[in-house]
Amino acid sequence: MNVKLFRIVTGEEVIAEVVEENASTVTVRNGLVVIPQPQNIGFAPWSSVVSRETPELEVSRTHIVYVGEVEHSIREKYDSIYGSKLVTPEPKSLILS
Repeated sequence: MNVKLFRIVTGEEVIAEVVEENASTVTVRNGLVVIPQPQNIGFAPWSSVVSRETPELEVSRTHIVYVGEVEHSIREKYDSIYGSKLVTPEPKSLILS
């Protein structure tokens, strides 16, 4: 999945799977709004009433402030909701003394 972080002109930060892009729009599905909380972050559906049969949403690039990569631990949370349900552990190093 090609999952990106979007900042929308309304101020929302949205994590979603990019389905298609062109010069004027980005088509996404499975969008989650990032909700800051005192100790961490939470998520809420970006469009809670989108059709299950056609869950893709077309977003005008004029409404997107920026697009970025999603931090690893946040991506794992996203994947546990919408992805393969497989969470890969972060690499550990062996410390020898």
